[in-house]
Amino acid sequence: MAMTRRHLLQGGAIAAIAPALGKAAGVPVIDSAQAQTGSGEPVWRHALSLFGDVKYPADFQHFDYVNPTAPKGGVARQISIGTFDNFNIVVAGIKGSLAPPAALINETLMSRSLDEITTEYGLLAEAAMHPDDFSWVTYRLRKEARWHDGKPVTPEDVIFSLEMLKQYSPTYASYYRHVVKTEKIGDRDVKFTFDSPGNRELPTIVGELTVLPKHYWEGTDSNGRKRDISATTLEPPLGSGPYRIKEFVAARSVKLERVKDYWGASLPSQVGLNNFDELRFEFFRDNLVALEAFKADQADWIAENSAKQWATAYDFPAVADKRVVKQEFPINDSGRMQGFVLNLRREQFKDARLRRAFNYAFDFEEMNKQLFYGQYKRISSYFDGTELACSGLPEGPELEILETVRDKVPPEVFTTAYTNPVGGNPEAVRANLREATRLLKEAGYSIRNAKLVDAAGKPVTVEILVEDPPGERIGLFFKPSLERLGIAASIRIVDNAQYENRLRSFDFDIIIDVWAESLSPGNEQREYWGSQTADQPGSKNTIGIKNPAIDVLIDKVIFAKDRAGLVAATRALDRVLLWNFYVVPQFTYGFSRYALWDRFSHAEPLPKYGRSGLPFLWWWDADKAAKTGGRS
Repeated sequence: MAMTRRHLLQGGAIAAIAPALGKAAGVPVIDSAQAQTGSGEPVWRHALSLFGDVKYPADFQHFDYVNPTAPKGGVARQISIGTFDNFNIVVAGIKGSLAPPAALINETLMSRSLDEITTEYGLLAEAAMHPDDFSWVTYRLRKEARWHDGKPVTPEDVIFSLEMLKQYSPTYASYYRHVVKTEKIGDRDVKFTFDSPGNRELPTIVGELTVLPKHYWEGTDSNGRKRDISATTLEPPLGSGPYRIKEFVAARSVKLERVKDYWGASLPSQVGLNNFDELRFEFFRDNLVALEAFKADQADWIAENSAKQWATAYDFPAVADKRVVKQEFPINDSGRMQGFVLNLRREQFKDARLRRAFNYAFDFEEMNKQLFYGQYKRISSYFDGTELACSGLPEGPELEILETVRDKVPPEVFTTAYTNPVGGNPEAVRANLREATRLLKEAGYSIRNAKLVDAAGKPVTVEILVEDPPGERIGLFFKPSLERLGIAASIRIVDNAQYENRLRSFDFDIIIDVWAESLSPGNEQREYWGSQTADQPGSKNTIGIKNPAIDVLIDKVIFAKDRAGLVAATRALDRVLLWNFYVVPQFTYGFSRYALWDRFSHAEPLPKYGRSGLPFLWWWDADKAAKTGGRS
């Protein structure tokens, strides 16, 4: 299951917040927590969960983690790094730079609660049903669901949305590839039929579908021109959510205003949420400039991704007198892999021994000390920070799964626990470089005139492509280590637009990439590592993996029948990815760092899987604001 649309904001700090079904909805449902499989006849459910565990009953009043009487009002000013030239989410992966606020104006069929791992409650849909074999799912739309122009949300909108997203977005095409038929079967009912039974994730990921207004996209703009959903646009689109685009300055700022007559405001799961009258997003190309703007009270909070800045840059007067507070919020909702990606489409990276040598050349411990004040830990899993990460040697169900691909995976998968090389001192670094040299020699490389060359005498050269100064710093640290192996390494920093274009066409040797992993991985794993996406422009398979064993293991994850099976299959996948040395793993930190002007409050405690909850769980606190000075 992929990250939700609201994870686009602040690098994943905001999770989706969803309404559930109340008693007054008039739909014959049973409490999903009490739903029994094996009864034969599908039943309407107010919530769906990957393995059937649902916390909130159909008649709940509000989520436990909100303040149901939170005051409405105020403005929340936040920072976005980068730029934008597009509000159309359909082409976000292939054209232009999407403004993250554009992901907030349309609702999904279902949305997750923040204190459960995999449970979705109705949003545009009031209920869902599916058979025990998960071969189809039907969603029933709410009667009251409306677009901001007052027209109802219809099954035709749902069908149109899926068709357009699959047609123009490589990510959605991969994610929803198993949906083979979508049809209207009632005034408010939409049925999705899948290509095979047994994939228990499909009903829930269909629920994540962002629904777009068909009548709007097939209509004309204010100049009488027909809208083109396959093109970028800066015309604020029509939405259905609690916020809409109020105004913007291209590439610089976007303002969202709360929709005062939002159709879903009184739903139980919307109580206490969406409390600000206005959300403002200011765009900065550089994190250092953004920090100065925050210090000058031009933004209300900043998400800090730099360990150096977190340690040294927050010593201004407003911090000393506690008008600005520094907070760290635990990351419990996802894992991650971040690393140097070695592009398998380049011939030299097809040899795993060369790729492994690059890992031996990376002295994380020294980098952590010099650049990051010792704050980070080395990533050792594609699902780092979760129970899904492999460790030790495979055993039990994980071993049984791996046995099915034994002849297609490196033998070390079964004999050796994966660990990264450890540096940090001259002796360890020399030993690592010796091992890297041994691997390169074994792969047919040699040193001539202080340069590493292949068997044909061609020098090994690499370009590390980055888009910002932090990436450049990391690349520059790695460069001398590669040069000690005889590799001619260069760092190239390009602007955001050029970087995105090169990424989409896989025009790079090495990049730094990040994959966020949910606690219930599924179909998105094909987008990340599956053979069918390796050559698909704009896909997240930036590595270019085409590995039959990994394709088999992805299916094991997707078709897991229970939580234990999912964990075992994911650990098996993780282990095989690691032992193929597709990336040089970098580093992670188990918290989101924020500095905030102390003008806001939230209910205690924050939900386990909600991180900071900014801004949707917070509200303007007039008493606090009066003490900070500045704006009122």
